[in-house]
Amino acid sequence: MRIIGGKLRGRTITPPAEYNARPTTDFAKEGLFNILMNEIDFEDSALLDLFSGTGAISFEFASRGCRDITSIELAPANTTFIKRTAKLLGINNIHIIRHNVFDFVKICTKKFDIVFADPPYSLNGLETLPESCISLLKENGLFILEHPGTFNFDSNPYYYKEKKYGNVHFSFFKAK
Repeated sequence: MRIIGGKLRGRTITPPAEYNARPTTDFAKEGLFNILMNEIDFEDSALLDLFSGTGAISFEFASRGCRDITSIELAPANTTFIKRTAKLLGINNIHIIRHNVFDFVKICTKKFDIVFADPPYSLNGLETLPESCISLLKENGLFILEHPGTFNFDSNPYYYKEKKYGNVHFSFFKAK
């Protein structure tokens, strides 16, 4: 796994063999960030990365100059790995919080320009994430949900668009 763009482009992220996470593929990340390059100003954005896993999405945003990054991950081994990797990469503007995402969303009072969620595809409640997370966005903020093709969100009132990269689907939602 590697960082595909920005000042850290080409740096590798190597989780241990027994690591329990499904990272977003480089192909899907490249497609996602090609879209985002035309829609957001990374350097003026605050990101919330839910279900951070390896931290790869947070690191991609940091590499592109995102000023404020909050990563939420429940697994202790994963949060330790993200913290260690951020230090190795010299990323100082990332806040890694070990917490259950559904509980965190209920208590979080901070607003973000971008909320990205990459939950386990078999997660109970995955379909509720857009409604739960839209309140965390600043005006004109963007919520991005990575999900399998078995989900369709186009009837959601905040739905903006969907992009597919192989088996990876990204649904985009905008705060109104």
